[in-house]
Amino acid sequence: MKHKKRLILKNLVNEGTSEIEKFQNEVLRPVIKMQHNVLVASFNNYLRSKKIDFLGLSEQKKRSKITSIYKTDNNFKNITIGMIIGHFSMNEFNFYNQNSSEINRRILQIITQRIKDSILEIE
Repeated sequence: MKHKKRLILKNLVNEGTSEIEKFQNEVLRPVIKMQHNVLVASFNNYLRSKKIDFLGLSEQKKRSKITSIYKTDNNFKNITIGMIIGHFSMNEFNFYNQNSSEINRRILQIITQRIKDSILEIE
């Protein structure tokens, strides 16, 4: 099994950036990018398991369906968040624990947009 290495995304953190925003850009975005294929596969698996005919939907309905799934299915949301926090270091995890609701919101927001931008990869 090939071990994935977290990317370092340049030029995302500016002076005066809040701690949460800094965490989002230095930790969340690289981990989410690293996990892209797993996130898409997980979403495809979700659609299959729920028997959702995604390909039959219009572009706009696909985007709405993605938003709806990440907003309403708490089990799927928690699994998705777990795929990201499982890659945190101990220090990152401690910061996450102090700010979990805001960080969870950001994780889901970024992933929802990433899945929408990857509609062509959805089966």
